[in-house]
Amino acid sequence: MADENARLSTTRLILVPALITLAVTIIRLVGELQHWPTPWFSNAAGGGGAVVGISWLPIIFGPYFALKLVGAGSGPSGAGKAIAWSFVGLAVLVLGIYLLGKTLEHPSALTLVGFLVTLAAAFVARVGWRSLGNTLIAYAFAARVPVVVVMFLAMRGNGGQGWGTHYDAVPPEATQMGFWKKFIEFAFLPQMFGWIGYTVIVGSVLGTIVVAIFRRKRAVPAAA
Repeated sequence: MADENARLSTTRLILVPALITLAVTIIRLVGELQHWPTPWFSNAAGGGGAVVGISWLPIIFGPYFALKLVGAGSGPSGAGKAIAWSFVGLAVLVLGIYLLGKTLEHPSALTLVGFLVTLAAAFVARVGWRSLGNTLIAYAFAARVPVVVVMFLAMRGNGGQGWGTHYDAVPPEATQMGFWKKFIEFAFLPQMFGWIGYTVIVGSVLGTIVVAIFRRKRAVPAAA
């Protein structure tokens, strides 16, 4: 029963942020299809740093989840431990990104290792504050699964020519790839491994720091 309550609590906690994230994804897709202006929208591969996008949202939702959990009595056993493990996770994420950067142009088994390392970073950060880690992992999948669906549809659109959005954009050398190879390499693996790790690590680092500051501010008046 306790496990069931925890799952329901996590579901309630991420519900509104997940819906907001889905709305941003839909708005971005519509904006790209309608060729709305830059820098708000971009059809370039990788997103072109467009302002409207979900990669910024962990900056907001990481601290939001952390403060909500503290308020519900599910804070970390130690703020220093939580911060430390978040930064260990960040180091693991950087290692995974480094491996991907070295191998993406010529994919190999090491590329898959790189993706696995970026995903592992999320679970490393979870060690320091399990409830925040679980919440961020659940939110990350809720945010990225719809993107995978959109990318699948976008890549299949127009008889395999794509919709002309960043969701189906790939490097020139990959345009002649078969659909499934292209989808796995440029949609499934990045979204379900790399972006999951990124979301959890950004949320963990900022969330643990904000909670440490919050606790310190509360402790100072109490001591005075």
